[in-house]
Amino acid sequence: MRSMLAATLIVAGAATLAAHGAHAAPKQTAAAPPAAQTPAETAKTLAQGERQAIQSDLAWTGDYNGLINGEVSDRMIAAIKQFQTNQGHKPTGVLNPQERGQLAEAARRLQASVGWKLVSDPVTGARVGVPTRLVPQQASDANGTRWSSSTGTIQVAVSRRKEADVSIAKLAEQEKKEPGRKIEYSAIKPDFFVLSGTQNQKKFYIRGSFKDAEVRILTVLYDQATEGTMQPVVVAMSSAYNPFPGGVQAGPPPRKKVEYSTGMIVGADGAILADREAVEGCLSIVVAGYGPADLADRSKEHELALLRIYGASELKPLPIGGGAAKSGAVEITGVADPQSQAGGAAVTTVKAQLTAAGTTGGLVVTPPPSLGFSGAPARDAEGRFAGLTTLRLPLVAGAADGAAAQATLITADTVRSYLTGVGVKTAEGSAKDPKASVVRVICVRK
Repeated sequence: MRSMLAATLIVAGAATLAAHGAHAAPKQTAAAPPAAQTPAETAKTLAQGERQAIQSDLAWTGDYNGLINGEVSDRMIAAIKQFQTNQGHKPTGVLNPQERGQLAEAARRLQASVGWKLVSDPVTGARVGVPTRLVPQQASDANGTRWSSSTGTIQVAVSRRKEADVSIAKLAEQEKKEPGRKIEYSAIKPDFFVLSGTQNQKKFYIRGSFKDAEVRILTVLYDQATEGTMQPVVVAMSSAYNPFPGGVQAGPPPRKKVEYSTGMIVGADGAILADREAVEGCLSIVVAGYGPADLADRSKEHELALLRIYGASELKPLPIGGGAAKSGAVEITGVADPQSQAGGAAVTTVKAQLTAAGTTGGLVVTPPPSLGFSGAPARDAEGRFAGLTTLRLPLVAGAADGAAAQATLITADTVRSYLTGVGVKTAEGSAKDPKASVVRVICVRK
């Protein structure tokens, strides 16, 4: 495990190129035939993106344990040969089309088995790969996000803290002194440090970085009995982790200290439905015009959260009845971010179209409404409740800070199912004017 984690973070040496010598023709001098390419030379003819994909796939199959950076190395060629040997093929060091397809499929199956997903943590802003099937439980606070298995045998955490006048070496020493840690490997680089070993009978892996007086740390803890499963996952997580996204790996920026979204009144007793991500990790939640709200429930499965306010009278729940729009025109009613309306807090309605999102079964809202509309209800042309709007910044390579949000719809059926599950009795009928049932939700973070 020590060598695996070490190689994950230290660039392997460049591959040695060994060109074959020319063959002399008998009895007369002739031009030498072109020398055969070495596996390393052949690999260098591939696009860097393809080399990177091959390294990633080999890491998932357990054959490669170096950096996934697209650079050709002895380690990469040896991994290709190992994969070929495992598949019963001749270990040439060069993947033919059939072998490349087998490698891609093997990696895909392994990724699917652990629920591999690249996410941008909404609290720290870090980009991280998460094996969501192994760690389905997620919790966030003002300092970061933690994913864990139901029994706690596997834990993944991304955290941040403010700390000035420190160095990478000092941060590493601080982490080494945490109770119960036995260090088996450590590496200190100019912009990050890595520690691995055991901690209270568990294996651990830590990667920490420092920038602009902020420390961001990825921590992976797992029982030694899961090491066979976790080894390739840790390699993949290390390669995917980007504590301060920027450039080609940019993701959504760190969450603001104060963020605005929309809530939908669903109960006369103070029940308000909200977008889960919009109220994740809040130190306090305020419903404009009514005061503090409690986070009564949140569901990652439904991407919804239930807020409650107390002492309010004459609340007007939005009827969500039966039926739902599948596609077509909708009207979305919400409260745009104050910056979008010169500091105002007006409730407005915008028009949009619903379209199916390919084979995923989701509904895309175009054009996306302004920031602040996440959690806003949508109605179809007949005035029926169609669902709840969510806004997300795109998680794609090259997405820069300030990129336009993508809007999707949590369907009416999903909303009704969630509210039934949390014991909220919904209002019936059509929502002729939903403005009275919409409120601004303010999330205050550390």
